[in-house]
Amino acid sequence: MSDSTTVTPDPAPAAGSGDHPSRMPSRTRRRRRAGRIGQVHPLVALLWLAPALALILGVVLYPAIKLFDASRGEYSITGLRKGDAGWDNYVNVLQHPDLGTVLRNTVVWVVAVVAITIVLSLALAQFLVKSFPGRRFVRWAVIIPWAASLVITSQLFVLLYDYNYGIINHVLLSLHVIGTPIDFLGDDSWTMFSMVVVGVFVSLPFTIFVFIAGLGAIPDDVMEAATVDGASPWQRYWNITLPLMRPALMIATVLNVIYVFNSFPIIYTLNDRNPGYAHDTTITFMYKLAFKSQEHDVGMSAAAGIFNVLLILVVVGIYLKIINWREETSR
Repeated sequence: MSDSTTVTPDPAPAAGSGDHPSRMPSRTRRRRRAGRIGQVHPLVALLWLAPALALILGVVLYPAIKLFDASRGEYSITGLRKGDAGWDNYVNVLQHPDLGTVLRNTVVWVVAVVAITIVLSLALAQFLVKSFPGRRFVRWAVIIPWAASLVITSQLFVLLYDYNYGIINHVLLSLHVIGTPIDFLGDDSWTMFSMVVVGVFVSLPFTIFVFIAGLGAIPDDVMEAATVDGASPWQRYWNITLPLMRPALMIATVLNVIYVFNSFPIIYTLNDRNPGYAHDTTITFMYKLAFKSQEHDVGMSAAAGIFNVLLILVVVGIYLKIINWREETSR
């Protein structure tokens, strides 16, 4: 009997095994090569981003810096800087006797226009996604108010609202709805309503097409499955359409808040003949402080502009926070 021990060699790896030694180097090389392909040198990335960064710097950051610098300056009635005013301009804006009226008008203006626009746009988008004769031409007609100049549209409504010759008063008088003409832009009880109508009119086209895109992204099989399960049209709309439209709703609401808040041409054109600040919002209040009020103060106007920026950032931030909170609680 031999004392030698027989050594059995380890079995070779099976064909196709991922641990085959001969394949490991090539795999590692492929991974490294893929990593190198996905990486971009910082200087190359900066070169591609340079146009966008230059645009942000020139259109956003630089004007913001100059606005802040102007808000701390003291200016003559002709607009020449006389020195540094510190924080006095901010104090003067906060102590302005008409600031409360202006803020109230701003809230009413933004909330009314955005809310009515969103509701009407949802209804009209539901109609425009359906197939019917002439749908293409109806969609083209809807976008016209958005493509037209806001000043031209506002001036058109000034003519429509005219006390003596406006077609709205003419139609209402002809139908015996009213006995005397309505001063839409001169009567305090009608001025804000008249401005809101114009604001909604020019905001509808953009919002409608955002919602049309959102409705088009909803899968047909989801709606068909809900129909087969016996869901009513209202249940399908409330439980399927609206939740799936949440991204479009968020985009439309945020952009409309920003656009409506900064809508200078509509408010100024319709409200130009009225003295004081009884129907102004913060955007026209800022303009009048510099050019059409007894103050004629560029520094106060710039300080009001800073408040405008901060206010819109706070409003949008609160809205986005509420949306995120609702999404987290619904999970």
